[in-house]
Amino acid sequence: MSAISLPLDGTCRCGGVRMRVKGAPLFTCACHCTGCQKMSASAYSLSALFSADDFEVVEGEPVLGGMRGALQHFFCPACMSWMFTRPPGLEGLVNVRPTLFQDLSWFAVFAETYTIEKLPFAETGAVRSYDRFPDAGAFRELVDSYARWRT
Repeated sequence: MSAISLPLDGTCRCGGVRMRVKGAPLFTCACHCTGCQKMSASAYSLSALFSADDFEVVEGEPVLGGMRGALQHFFCPACMSWMFTRPPGLEGLVNVRPTLFQDLSWFAVFAETYTIEKLPFAETGAVRSYDRFPDAGAFRELVDSYARWRT
């Protein structure tokens, strides 16, 4: 894992939607919940949480997809790549699929969530593990721990 070279630029699979992040992530994670398994067609989804102030869509118009409930998942309208999520209760934050960035040398999984639904073979190398999602009270400590881990 190398230092983060900002800004981070990324695209959906077809390149129709481009995004940019100008600040470092607050933390990174893998989610093992069955919803993420289905949406990513994989054993888990990868995420990097950023301040919404540091995130922008610079080209294209992502569309709302997924279950269309309180959790807002955004996709490219052409290739349907799952690009980012706006989590409820965490307004001001954006959860981005880091594999869409051009440079991934900085990325490593810090925390894994919903290990209660984890597939038996799925390993992430995460430093922290949670049976479900960490409670809101643990969020600040998680962010602080990630910052120390990255340095």
